[in-house]
Amino acid sequence: MSRTRTRWRLGLTATTLLVASAVLPVPSNAAAADVTDYAINVAPKASGAKIDDTMYGVFFEDINRAADGGLYAELVQNRSFEYSTADNNSYTPLTSWATTGTAKALNDDGRLNARNRTYLALDGGASVTNSGYNTGIRVESGKAYAFSVWARADAAAPLTVTLHDADGALAEARKVTARGGWAKYTAKFTATRSSTTGRLTVAADSPVALDMVSLFPRDTYKGRANGLRKDLAQKIAALHPGFVRFPGGCLVNTGSMQGYDEASGYQRKRSYQWKDTVGPVEQRATNSNFWGYNQSYGLGYYEYFQYSEDIGAMPLPVVPALVTGCGQNKATDDDALLKRHIQDTLDLIEFANGPVTSKWGKKRAQMGHPKPFHLTHIEVGNEENLPTEFFARFTQFRTAIAAKYPNIKVISNAGPDDSGTTFDTAWKLNKDANVDMVDEHYYNSPQWFLQNNDRYDSYDRNGPKVFLGEYASGGNTFKNALSEAAYMTGLERNADVVKLASYAPLLANEDYVQWRPDMIWFNNHASWNSADYEVQKLFMTNVGDRVVPSTATGTPSLTAPISGAVGLSTWATTAAYDDVKVTGEDGSALFGDDFSGDASKWTHTGGGSWSVQDGQYVQSDVAAENTMVSAGDPAWHDYDLHVKATKKSGKEGFLVAFGVKDTGNYYWWNLGGWNNTQSAVEQAVDGGKSTLLAKPGSVETGRAYDVDVKVRGRQVTLYLDGQEWGSFTDDKPAEPFRQVVTKDAKTGDLIVKVVNAQAADARTAIDLGGVRTASRAAVTTLAAAPEAVNSETATAVAPVTSTFKGVADHFTYTFPANSVTFLRIKKG
Repeated sequence: MSRTRTRWRLGLTATTLLVASAVLPVPSNAAAADVTDYAINVAPKASGAKIDDTMYGVFFEDINRAADGGLYAELVQNRSFEYSTADNNSYTPLTSWATTGTAKALNDDGRLNARNRTYLALDGGASVTNSGYNTGIRVESGKAYAFSVWARADAAAPLTVTLHDADGALAEARKVTARGGWAKYTAKFTATRSSTTGRLTVAADSPVALDMVSLFPRDTYKGRANGLRKDLAQKIAALHPGFVRFPGGCLVNTGSMQGYDEASGYQRKRSYQWKDTVGPVEQRATNSNFWGYNQSYGLGYYEYFQYSEDIGAMPLPVVPALVTGCGQNKATDDDALLKRHIQDTLDLIEFANGPVTSKWGKKRAQMGHPKPFHLTHIEVGNEENLPTEFFARFTQFRTAIAAKYPNIKVISNAGPDDSGTTFDTAWKLNKDANVDMVDEHYYNSPQWFLQNNDRYDSYDRNGPKVFLGEYASGGNTFKNALSEAAYMTGLERNADVVKLASYAPLLANEDYVQWRPDMIWFNNHASWNSADYEVQKLFMTNVGDRVVPSTATGTPSLTAPISGAVGLSTWATTAAYDDVKVTGEDGSALFGDDFSGDASKWTHTGGGSWSVQDGQYVQSDVAAENTMVSAGDPAWHDYDLHVKATKKSGKEGFLVAFGVKDTGNYYWWNLGGWNNTQSAVEQAVDGGKSTLLAKPGSVETGRAYDVDVKVRGRQVTLYLDGQEWGSFTDDKPAEPFRQVVTKDAKTGDLIVKVVNAQAADARTAIDLGGVRTASRAAVTTLAAAPEAVNSETATAVAPVTSTFKGVADHFTYTFPANSVTFLRIKKG
């Protein structure tokens, strides 16, 4: 997951190509007033790509409270009093706890163990109450809950444990008595009624020290004691993913690479390191989660491997490469530390696969799993923005793994974007070294996904394979899901190049969101599938084993010129603008403003604070983002824009916009973006942005830059201080009609998968190429309004199954507007 500002690539709405088709019967369920004609031709005798069983999977990262407060079933928040300002400025060791009497969080030699550094001391008559996650602790009437606590007391210390809400008790109170040194005490609750606002209270009759206060539902996934929340685990399992990528994302390549130990001063802001997350939960490290909260590591590598095995998915761990990313972008130059991480990676493979007689295989067996987990793939690094530094370290990991475990596939990556200097450099290094697989990540607009279905058509068939480890289209509406479905047809068509693919992120607790969109949403009592989930599930459960080549009619290239007004903006920066000029292609003056008067020519549509100061137009709010002001005629085209721009203060540079239609549709040249590390042209359509062209670079504070943009037709050339910076042509159509055909080797089914991402029905003549089939097809359809969104209380996007009885060698099927349709046709 990339920390940098989300970038969406978009294009203009394409004109649909009308294709004449034969007059054929239309199925009764498909007639509509607005119909566009298409044709699909299947070539069953041609050879298509083999599709691996692991083609589609999931990526689990602890973001949006995906682990603690999410998939990890623990109901007590901050159970070991380890929350700290290192995790979040608002945190204390008593966050999510309320106390009565004398209660102190202590960090001293009386602690439970060196890694569990903080504990709570209660005097007699004191109590502590936990509020759980979201609205509270959720319990269900009649269900059992396992309570445990580690306690230490010099003398016998009776503890009264109650589960309650504002209306009273939720279960019969329990008593345990602590005495002597640290020991674990347990009790069982059976809820007498349901509640989503529960609280857990531990009250002490005499002085006692407490740590690891825990409450688990007994009804976890597979009934495991340190288990997973059942509904979330089941939703993921229902996808039948081919693999599970874990644990990150930015958790892997940010923060210190040191250990959680005395030598490092027990650093909290660390990369995710697997050895911190195995063994007894009370002995596991804690960490500052990159996304702004605490990680308990109760859900760790053992649980990850176990869950992957439970759902029949290939485990795919990611380990640090000792080059930070996600906005940090530093290479760790410590050879001893690098060697330690390489050895840790070798130990991880032994933990997963080694015999019980090995050191780490024995550790796995002691945790309850003597048999190996059959690890076959491992990824080193995540979205590193320093490709040369990353690859130098990656090579050492790869060499060491190959020497000891030659059958393990080692996956590299291509940085955080779908294109650009980092991407190109990383890919060249990977290709020259003939690595097994390269992980690509990108979060783009629906338009980008509709435009780039052919992305992998031109990839080298003999080069490294592609792992599309993170992608999403910038929202959870059905429009987003449609564009992703269209793109997935291209992934399948290129299954000989794209071997693995996973949407991201996977989970989001609605009250703790750091990133949108997300596949599965939840709170403390419910979970629901996004429209994107329904698309992923449809593809994952109907993959097929081989592509059957097919073609379809398409959409012509864009020809209308880029048009729009001009604009100025900033992002977490103050800046001053002057001498704005817009000149037509023939040299005529279309617009000018030297700000010697007021700013009446400009319309302020964004945030921030704009004013004319000393003959310049100044945005003075250093914290404001997207502060757009615009001027001119939205019909302008074929023009030259000149601006003099000066960064005054802040994290980034400045933005100069062109082709401005309205607040959600424009291009801008983002100079000094991404924490002043990169400049790029971004395009926005319907509010979503994506990158068209990017280069590394920064902007100096206080320096006046001459910025010029030349717009000719659909080509744009950009100049900085009189020198050409770059150019691009935005003429790629967004194709609304996409298809792929696959064959299921086991059943012999032909699976025709069609995405119709437009407002018109698509009446389609289908030629099966002479293959013998049954006359009926099992149909699964996802259809909804483009802006439809699933929620806790409403499911606007859900699969509908039916039967189509008109299958023949040549037949017509009308695919509904805004739909994804799978036809499973049995062999004849």
